[in-house]
Amino acid sequence: MAHCLQVPGRRICSRVWRGWRGAPCASRYRYSTRAPDGTRGEIDISTYPPERIRNFSIIAHIDHGKSTLADRLLELTGVISKTGKNKQVLDKLKVERERGITVKAQSASMFYEHMGQKYLMNLIDTPGHVDFSYEVSRSLAACQGTILLVDAAQGIQAQTVANFYLAFGEGLEVIPMLNKVDLQTAEPARAAKQIESAFEIDAGGLLHMSAKTGLGVDQVLPAVIEKIPPPGGSSGRPFKALLFDTWYDRYQGVVCLMAVKDGAIRKGTRIVSNHSKTKYEVAEVGIMYPEPTPTTSLQAGQVGYIVCNMKSIAEAHVGDTFYRDKEPVEALPGFVPAKSMVFAGVFPIDADEFDRLDESIQKLTLNDSSVSVHKETSAALGQGWRLGFLGTLHMDVFRQRLEEEYDANVLITAPTVPYQIKYRDGSTHFIRTPADFPSAISMQDAVVATMEPFVSATVIFPEQYMGQMFELCTTHRGEIQNHTFIDESRVMLKCRLPTAEVVTDFFDKLKSKSQGFASFDYEEAGYGESDLVKMEVLLNGESVDALAAVMHRSSVVTTGRDMARRLKEVIRRQLFDIIIQTAANGKIVARETVKQLRKNVTAKCYGGDISRKMKLLNKQKEGKKRMKKFGKVELPQEAFLSVMTSKSE
Repeated sequence: MAHCLQVPGRRICSRVWRGWRGAPCASRYRYSTRAPDGTRGEIDISTYPPERIRNFSIIAHIDHGKSTLADRLLELTGVISKTGKNKQVLDKLKVERERGITVKAQSASMFYEHMGQKYLMNLIDTPGHVDFSYEVSRSLAACQGTILLVDAAQGIQAQTVANFYLAFGEGLEVIPMLNKVDLQTAEPARAAKQIESAFEIDAGGLLHMSAKTGLGVDQVLPAVIEKIPPPGGSSGRPFKALLFDTWYDRYQGVVCLMAVKDGAIRKGTRIVSNHSKTKYEVAEVGIMYPEPTPTTSLQAGQVGYIVCNMKSIAEAHVGDTFYRDKEPVEALPGFVPAKSMVFAGVFPIDADEFDRLDESIQKLTLNDSSVSVHKETSAALGQGWRLGFLGTLHMDVFRQRLEEEYDANVLITAPTVPYQIKYRDGSTHFIRTPADFPSAISMQDAVVATMEPFVSATVIFPEQYMGQMFELCTTHRGEIQNHTFIDESRVMLKCRLPTAEVVTDFFDKLKSKSQGFASFDYEEAGYGESDLVKMEVLLNGESVDALAAVMHRSSVVTTGRDMARRLKEVIRRQLFDIIIQTAANGKIVARETVKQLRKNVTAKCYGGDISRKMKLLNKQKEGKKRMKKFGKVELPQEAFLSVMTSKSE
């Protein structure tokens, strides 16, 4: 009968392990080990050859129980104690615990004994939301198989389908399992039929479990050992490792999480980065247990962290291959760079905080390599950055991490998508900010076509909401491609949508119209021609670049009127009229006026000739004209923040 292998006991080191992965984690202390004789030592994992190692991940739709299953597996193998209070142990970021979702893939090593053999199990818990699919793809590169978890009550969801094909495309062994079978609303037989229909997998021997109660969890690791192949490679070959994750520690600098493909590495080994050819001396190697725990070495097939005195953040490149000094090897394929779907400007509220915020963004992007960073300057907001994200949730989580982990106070502009402009000379330019969009004259003389990005969307919902879902897609300029029934009551809809429509309020409307039962996933689908215009906001005739936006012509009137109305509410009254206008292609779309503050100059006139009052009023009128001519309207940061928040909502 399978049981757990007990590892030498650990004790808490006196040094506080702050800043792990850039943020204080749930357990703020670093673990060290004690050898059997009671002295402090390191875990020896050199006795685990590749055939007794299993590297696997857990993938699923959001809220299907990935993190809960990881908790039970860590308890089962003795990595953490069974206190009954373990919840999301691998969700170490504060934002993850507050939102109840996984945004960062986390790994943990476990020791397990099965059929008389001792195994080293390396688990990676992955996010479930579509905005963090790049985390999933990088995690799968360090695995040979994965557990596809399906909620027995909800059945297959959109991200379930996306994650399956992501793992299938990587050539990994996929083990489907049903979770939450203890719920009264669970329908395991129906969920099993959906798996067979959608993935053409025999669901006859499907494992039924409840990660919350522990029902059936003891059968998970034996299934992983039997069905997932061991990693390839040999300890006798030259050292070769893939860097698939990094984070910054204030004491040790850059920490690299690597999957060792061949050879072995230990403290004191000199390694070389294939990307930069920089040489490093290894200061520490270890595994995540679940906190960073030193080991004597890392060998072929194992996954662990390496500290090599990499002090500069720019030196770490996810997907890089490392090898032993003077023993070069062929580079591993690495990863396809993440393509940003949404761009937003990030500016410090206080200009004096620019340098500190710059350092904070560098450290945070080290831990989230899917974010692209470009510096930009706004006439209204000063120096800042144009950051690229995989989605609006990704953008919001990044902002929250900046504020919570680095005490940053930032202003984020409304999200935009990258557009393409085709010119008559055959050139094509990418437009990431509204300021780069061609003028109205250039649009007439030099531009052939304007292009916007599209996505292929998958929507899964109950049959009774089919009419609402079709209407939602068409009103957001979507093109319905096909729809199929995955069982007798659930529909899978495929449609092509403009990315700009997806990053606004599409998801909120989807949940509202389906009463929360619909799920949504999308992937990039290239560019297509579209009638795009640039909408500008003018204050007394002067353009405010931070509020400009590129959009489809059909949205200009509605958006322009809404923007003018909201600005009127937040702009303070001045001693002269403030005219708010929104314009597109040189034509005014909407106008609002913030009326001036006026002094009652005729208050001292008690009767008398009317000409005296008119003289005072005319004098005041002339003064107002001069004031309007030379006065400038300055939008306070609070006004920008109010407008941007309303736009994002």
